[in-house]
Amino acid sequence: MTSPDETGVLSNAQVTSKPTHKLGKNIHQISTLAEVHSTLTRLSAREAAITSRLDALLNTHHDLVRQLHRLDLLRAHLASHAQNARSIAQSSLAPAASTAARLSSAVATLDTEQAAVRATLRVVEQVVELRACVLGVVGCMGAPQDWEGAASYLQRARKIPDEVIRGAFAEMMVPTAEVPDSPSVTLDGAAESLCALFLKEFERAAASGDGSKVTRFFKLFPMIGRVDTGLEAYGRYVCHGVAARARNNLREGSGRREGLFYANILTRLFEHVAQIVDGHEPLVERHYGAGMMIKVIERLQVEADVQGGLVLDTWGDERSIEKKLTEVKSYAFSFLVQSFLSAPRGVGGTPRSMSPAVRDGSNGTQSQEDEGVDMKEVDGLLNEIAVMLGRWALYTRFLASKVTQPEDDASLSNYKGLTLPTFLANSTLNRKIVKGLIEPFNVMTTFYFRRSVEKSFQLDEPPPNLSLNPSKDIGNPPFITSAVDDVMYIVSQVLHRSLSTSQRSVISSVVPAIDRVLGSDFVGMTQRKMRDECYPKAAIQGGLPPEDKIIQFLVLINNLDVATDYVQRIVRSKLDSGSSATKHNSNTDGDTTTHPVLTDLFPFNNDATFVEISLKSLQSSFENKAGELVAEAISVTFNQVMKPRIRPILAEAFRDTNYNLSAEDLAEMKREREGDTAGGDDDVLNDESVKQRFTRGWVALSKPLRRILTDKNGDRLITTAVQHLSRALEKRIWSYYGRINELGAVRMERDIAGIVSATVQGARYGLRDSFSRCLQITLVMNMEEDEWDEMIQAKDDGQDEEEGTVWYLDMEERKRARAMVKDKG
Repeated sequence: MTSPDETGVLSNAQVTSKPTHKLGKNIHQISTLAEVHSTLTRLSAREAAITSRLDALLNTHHDLVRQLHRLDLLRAHLASHAQNARSIAQSSLAPAASTAARLSSAVATLDTEQAAVRATLRVVEQVVELRACVLGVVGCMGAPQDWEGAASYLQRARKIPDEVIRGAFAEMMVPTAEVPDSPSVTLDGAAESLCALFLKEFERAAASGDGSKVTRFFKLFPMIGRVDTGLEAYGRYVCHGVAARARNNLREGSGRREGLFYANILTRLFEHVAQIVDGHEPLVERHYGAGMMIKVIERLQVEADVQGGLVLDTWGDERSIEKKLTEVKSYAFSFLVQSFLSAPRGVGGTPRSMSPAVRDGSNGTQSQEDEGVDMKEVDGLLNEIAVMLGRWALYTRFLASKVTQPEDDASLSNYKGLTLPTFLANSTLNRKIVKGLIEPFNVMTTFYFRRSVEKSFQLDEPPPNLSLNPSKDIGNPPFITSAVDDVMYIVSQVLHRSLSTSQRSVISSVVPAIDRVLGSDFVGMTQRKMRDECYPKAAIQGGLPPEDKIIQFLVLINNLDVATDYVQRIVRSKLDSGSSATKHNSNTDGDTTTHPVLTDLFPFNNDATFVEISLKSLQSSFENKAGELVAEAISVTFNQVMKPRIRPILAEAFRDTNYNLSAEDLAEMKREREGDTAGGDDDVLNDESVKQRFTRGWVALSKPLRRILTDKNGDRLITTAVQHLSRALEKRIWSYYGRINELGAVRMERDIAGIVSATVQGARYGLRDSFSRCLQITLVMNMEEDEWDEMIQAKDDGQDEEEGTVWYLDMEERKRARAMVKDKG
């Protein structure tokens, strides 16, 4: 039982203490005397700690009281200082502040009065100037008829603010007995009268062709505030000159209008307009202000639309463009279509145009088509259109540069290119050029190129005197058919003519068309010939293909490789001429022709970048298509011509070769070769009969093919052959397992090295890598015991690749190679 006193103590301690979980059990849950004593001990310790803290607070109480007294004293001193400061401000500073305020107010009032006086003086001066201008205008328009003086007075009057001219003060002070009207009425009337007079005189001078008077009255319009009237009159004047010149040019060619007649007429029209703009721009800009020439250019373009449209319409009717387009679009390309049809067995492909089959009338449809479309006429039309489009490009570039010139250095640094002005883009002439020149050019260029490709294959001739006999002279490489040179010449010509138009829409149509024709017709025709006409297939099982088929097949492979090189050079020449501003070509006369910069040909926006991407796309597309067919053809050549002969060559090279010779065998071989002369075993080991036999077979196989193929195709074929040869040679080495002694291993290593050197002779040195496994097999076979043990130890220690040797054989294969030699396994 717990006494009431103890319960009270425990209850008070519980109230003043921290949470009960830090005291152990809850006091009300204590059930033993030991727990009571433990709780009392903890409570006593807590009571002592609290008492200590309270004593510490009481000890610092005196210091706190002392600090509070010091603060009270400081507050009393501060209050006295504040009172002194207020008394000083009221007695000394207040009068000075009042005086400053009165002075500031007086100065502001004086400034206002001075500004009013200056404004009044300015108005008075302007009214005096206005009175002088009014009297001067009236005086000059009287008997003297000094039109320049009157215009000058009106120009001075226009500088006076309108509120002054129409103000009450001016209307009261300016009118006189001679000029009773208000100044605004007088000036407006004078301006109208002078404008009508100037316009009449300007038109009279223009009709009479008096250029000095035209310039005299043209300069007076802006002085009287009639800028639009002056520009309109000037526009009519120059447009009349443009129309008269254009009509005269057309009348001059009333007879024969062949060649570039209409292109020259259009060129003269554009040159005349450009001369007017370039020659009269300083006069207009000086008297009418910067940028005012644009209005004259727009008016000139309207007249150029009329005259240029007339030239294009006449040209289209004269050249029968619509009829020509109909003929071009209806051309069937019968030769190309028929050549892609499956040829019946026994027929040697599509005949050439000059073959007896054609002469006998079997190709009558083609002859009719040739008569229906005159290629020379199409070529002439394309040249004429290209010249017109080129002149139009120069003309639009000139006008765009006049309209969109950067105004300052900051805008010049951000100047990215020209933008076609709206009045040119929306002009009637531009629409006619798109409809009447660009669209026919694209259609006829596509036809012209494809028909040229077709004609090239019709007239295709193989290189003469080709033979697989190494001793026979076959001429100078590359050995290609005539179609390659013809087609690539047309590619260069078409690209050059298309680029000369400087029209993005032409490039976007012609370049994909060239890509399409080259891929479908040129590469497709070559592929069809490879498949149907000259596929190198042996006539009997196990034999070799006919020599003529092999030669034709190799020539077609060369066609693709040379054509790819041609396309690369053509595209590079176009891009190089566009990347250097000063690239010159010297002709036979010693003159130099400067290639135009690509950005000069295509100055608008990002057209130059688009053209560059299009040309590179053409090159990469043709390279991919031709490259795929070349790789396939090289594989066919190897499989049909070389692969069946590689195994016999190796068999002949290793014929009667024994790598398991004993000492008695070596001595007998030495006696057979040298009789009783002195010599050692090395004489027999250095026997190169294997290398010599292989070299004869390999040269007889590869040389006839390589001398017909181009260097790239020859390397491709040899690379393919060497890869197969290395695998066949490795199989033959493994076949000697257990039939080699130490002397035979040495001899085999020399034989394999000789075969490798004979194979890569005259080819790329990197082909040796294909024989790495073969060479490493012989290397392991001839290792000394200590070298073999070091390699095994390095492999066990994980340092196999750290010794500088790249092993193409895994450890099992190396052990197998080691075991091939007797007494080393």
